[in-house]
Amino acid sequence: MNKSSKVFLSVLAVAAVLTLASCAAPGESRNANGNAIGKTFKIGYDIEMTGAVAAYGKGSERGADMAVAELNAAGGINGKKIEVVKKDNKSDNAESATVATNLMANDKVNAVVGTNASSQTKAMIPNANKFAVPIVAPTSTNNELTHQGNKVEKYVFRAIFPDSFQGKVISNFVTDKLKAENVAVYYDNSSDYAKGLYQNFKDNYKGKISEVATFQAGEKDFQAQLSKLSKEKFGALVVLGYYQEAGILVKQARELGMTMPVVGGDVLADPTFASLAGEKAANNIYFVSGFSSLKPANDKTEAFIKNYKAKYGVAPSAYEACAYDAVMMINEAAVSEKAKTSVDVANGLAKIKNFKGVTGTITVNKYHDPVKSAYLVKLENGKEVSAEIINP
Repeated sequence: MNKSSKVFLSVLAVAAVLTLASCAAPGESRNANGNAIGKTFKIGYDIEMTGAVAAYGKGSERGADMAVAELNAAGGINGKKIEVVKKDNKSDNAESATVATNLMANDKVNAVVGTNASSQTKAMIPNANKFAVPIVAPTSTNNELTHQGNKVEKYVFRAIFPDSFQGKVISNFVTDKLKAENVAVYYDNSSDYAKGLYQNFKDNYKGKISEVATFQAGEKDFQAQLSKLSKEKFGALVVLGYYQEAGILVKQARELGMTMPVVGGDVLADPTFASLAGEKAANNIYFVSGFSSLKPANDKTEAFIKNYKAKYGVAPSAYEACAYDAVMMINEAAVSEKAKTSVDVANGLAKIKNFKGVTGTITVNKYHDPVKSAYLVKLENGKEVSAEIINP
């Protein structure tokens, strides 16, 4: 081996060592210190401004903006004004991941609010780990977002209960209140949210699931499956999927004479569901929600509802309320830790106890899930007519 070859191999060896040293293990932060909090406290929005579930993003944007405005009017977070960086994830998983990268790596945000869809939030997690920036999802409920078994995602939090609790609420309501000994389930088999919720409902329901039908995101014709279901007898129809399909599905079910109660998950809280179903069809509808203006949890809730109505002329939905609480959770965490970096914010979020939010009292458990109440809401003629608070 000549001298030049030895030099070349030595350079390669050094390069290999440096490369290995720079590579973090899967799920491990490559930016251990996170993003420093500078002259302003930066919060990024990774939300659905356009695309299939843009209604969720519009609601969460309004709610988060209200919280930011209130905090800035009171002096900001730890005396620093909040600077918001908004980006549209277009209701797309890949775009959500790209947005997260831009917010964390380029804009150097200290925390992210988003997203409202479980599959999109899941796409953000690798970046949250890589850049050590916490995300607080307003309404993503899939169990595995925050933890897989005992492995907890250090930088992932949410402002709404997980599917494990939501599934119990639905199954208990169907059994105890509706007295339905058997049900039919129609769920979105392309959605992490719907599949997870179906599994949790199935695990908890003590009655018989007589029929199971599935659909895919984007479908608009449910006549064939519904015609089959309409010939069967069951106590309730459980519809698990996002508003754009669920609204059309319920409309077609009612047109086929299916008058039984329809029970759904928290995504039906968006008013677009009732608009798509129509007033005549949106009767005898029940859904779990993270919030209802019919049942204020506390004085903060009452003030939030009043202020929102004054600004927008309508009552807020769970999307506005949960996003509002997501921002306030970030504030609570940063203040309690006297945060200097995004890592400090994540540490503070993990320690939240008995936090008084507009959606109720929130305690973050060891799995990074909020222990909090749910609401069981009833729709008649497309309007919320009653709400019951379900405690954990």
